[in-house]
Parts: sequence; C-alpha cells; structure tokens
Amino acid sequence: MTDLATLLEAGGPVAVLGAGAAYARAKHPGVYWSSVGLPISTVRLLGSYGSVMEACGLTVQPSRLRVLAVKATTRREVRPVPPRRGIIRPTSTGLRLRLRLGPGQEPADIAASAERLRHAWGVHAVYVTDVKPGVVELRLVGFDVLRNVRMPRKAGGGLLRVPVALREDATAFIRDYRTIPHQLTLGATLSGKSMYQRHLVTGLAQQPVALVGIDCKRGVELAPFAPRLSALATDPQQAAELLPVLVREMEDRYDLIKARQCIAPSTPDEEITSDIWGLPEHERPVPIVLFVDEVAELFLVATRKDEERRDEMVTQLIRLAQLGRAAGIYLEVCGQRFGAELGKGATMLRAQLTGRVCHRVNDEVSAKMALGDIAPEAVDAACAIAPERPGLAVAGDTSGGWSRIRTPFLSLADAAEVCRESAHLVPDLPALEPFRPAVPAPPTDPSVSLVKPVPVAE
Repeated sequence: MTDLATLLEAGGPVAVLGAGAAYARAKHPGVYWSSVGLPISTVRLLGSYGSVMEACGLTVQPSRLRVLAVKATTRREVRPVPPRRGIIRPTSTGLRLRLRLGPGQEPADIAASAERLRHAWGVHAVYVTDVKPGVVELRLVGFDVLRNVRMPRKAGGGLLRVPVALREDATAFIRDYRTIPHQLTLGATLSGKSMYQRHLVTGLAQQPVALVGIDCKRGVELAPFAPRLSALATDPQQAAELLPVLVREMEDRYDLIKARQCIAPSTPDEEITSDIWGLPEHERPVPIVLFVDEVAELFLVATRKDEERRDEMVTQLIRLAQLGRAAGIYLEVCGQRFGAELGKGATMLRAQLTGRVCHRVNDEVSAKMALGDIAPEAVDAACAIAPERPGLAVAGDTSGGWSRIRTPFLSLADAAEVCRESAHLVPDLPALEPFRPAVPAPPTDPSVSLVKPVPVAE
C-alpha cells in the first residue's frame, strides 16, 4: 500500500499503469502482449506497411493495368507497390498475415528482410512460411515464447505423433515417427535431454505402441516407466540379448508383409518397398519404439570379448535403423556425444538417424556431430544455448531445416504416473516377454505405520 501511495503522489494513475505494464511485461509477457503489445504492433503495421516494404526493397513495379488506371484518373507519379496484404489475424502470442508476392519475388526475399520487419513493427521475431506458390505467411511473435513454455491447446497429436516441445515461432514441435522414423538426441548433463525423453515416453504411453528401452545406466532413466515398457535392458549384456530378438521380430514382420502381398520369399528385405501400414488393421503388428539412453555405453569395451559383443550390437542397431521403418520399428537414440571416436559403425549408425535434436553441449565438436551435416548455422545456434535455460535445443533433420525448441517441465513422478495409468495398453508381444521389467510395488504412505503398537499395561 505504501508503494502504491507513493506512485500516486509521484505521478498519479499514469505512473501506476506504467509500473503495472512493466511488471506484466517482465513476469507475464502473454498478458502484456494481449493487452498492450498487440494493439500497438497492429497500429504500427497498418500505419507503416507500405513505407516499411519500400524501405526493405520489397516493392515491385505495378501492373500495366494499374499504371493506366492511375494515369487516367490522377496525375500522381506511379510508384512501386508492396505485396498485397491479407487480413491480420491476432493470436495469443503474436500476429499472422498472408502476403501475395509480386512478379519476380520469392519467399526468400521476404525471409531476408525478417529482421528489419521485426524492428519496424516492434515484435520479438518474424518468421516466413511458404503457403503455396505466390503466397507466404508472416508469423509475428510478440515475446520470447521459449522463456516460459506453454504448449498450444491444439498441438496436433495422433498415432506416433507426440507434441514434445514448443518452437520459437510459437508452434508445437511434433515428433512424428511416420515422417522421421529414427532420431538422434544429444545433450550434456542437465541440458534437458531427459525431460525431452520423458515427454516422448508419456506421449507414446497413451497410444497402442510397444515401448522398449535400453538404459545402460542401470535403468535409472527408464526404470520409472517400467509399468508401460514391453522390454528393458539395463546393462550391455542384457542389451546384447535384447537386440537380436528385435531383429528377429523385424524379420518376422517382413515375412508377414511378403505373405500378404504375394512377394517371393527369396526377395531380399532391402528390396521390399511396402510396410506394415499397408496391411489390414487386424493383421497389422503393433509399432515398436526403441529408446536407447546413453548410446556411448554400448560402444565402450574393456576386453576383446566385449569388443566382439559391441560389434554385434552395433551391427544389429544399424540393421534396425536401415530396415526397421517398414516393419514398424523406430529408434530414439540419446547420448552426450556421438561420433567416429566411439568406434566402428558409429558414423554409419548416425547416418541412418534422420532427425537430430541437440541440447546444450560441452564443446563445438559435439554440436557438429549432431547438426554439422545438416546446417552449419544450426551448430552456432546450439553452441549459444545458455546453461540457465535447460530444455532449450536445436531441432533439425537431414532436409536442412532447423529451429530452436524448448521442452516444458515435466516431473519424473508425473511421467511415471502416466505410465502406471497406461499399463493396460502394453501390447502382447511373446518374443519380448522375457525382457519385461519387473514393476515395483507402489510406495506405502509413510504416515501410516505398519508396526503393531505395544499395548500399554494398566
């Protein structure tokens, strides 16, 4: 009350409103944008659209019909015209509008001026998306949406589609296994890699999917999800026993595809272009997602015997990465580092992992392992991630596209609870039954004592 009275005496209600706006902008940017930033940016855009486009070099010569009409009706000079603007559509995080490109323009011309448009209209960022030939969409983001992540209400999930993080343009980053079957996720300790994995597990746990885990850290990362896992290996020896079973399962599914589609049994698996999604639903095997946590543990060897086991496991992982998609087997490989120094087969395995997600890493070489063969500028973005922002990452794929994403917070207890509630969705896969993890009993309430009290003598 004292501060409010001081503000009223110093500047009156205007000072109070200014202080409130500054507080909302710092602590609640979404509220500030909806109440203050949105109207101001809209007025700026409407009032300066033509002049800004001209200053950015995005105007083009008008059509001949327009030139004739101007000369016939007025004596004004015929000036270049900006791209035709569509309706401005406000959102909870920014603005959206579509532009029709002029003759000779391309989406790259608009994207090259995104930084200028950002400063001219007073928004946090401007992103350009190609909608159709001749039309692009400008997505104006009013504030840093990655500072306090809030996932969109309509994220667009589905079978093997998991909204796992938020992009910097305020859209959901969806891990789509049907589009990008295998992925490599890298990140240093406390970078948010485990949080990213939790969202994937909890999203898939509620779908008719078999989840298989290899966690050579004695299962500390994946063991809490045991009620929903179909199989779990917690050391390299168990992994060496589990991977051949998955390879045989993949081969059995190829045999099923051959039998259904009348493909000759002698046809090599590499030449089969169809997949399980072409089978009738009642015959279709359940998809399998294999999580490999700390993949480097599978490559480390101490003796010659371990080296032979390592080579076998790597060969089986490569086979799953090369042939597993058509059989409905998908890989999610995680680790702190992943490169040629791990040993034979590491580079070949990495080449099969289409998707790449790189959290904060300890050196530039690690970022190059994940993103160097995708986009050089993505490596610089990954190296710039600050330790104070866990969960922030750079996501890309082998097409060359990339973006910054951040995973919202999800506690381990909440993720484990989702897996317990989804335990009834564990599919029946007899081949994986020997590797089914033991589900620990739920902890008892510490406030309730199980010790019978000693009777008090009267």
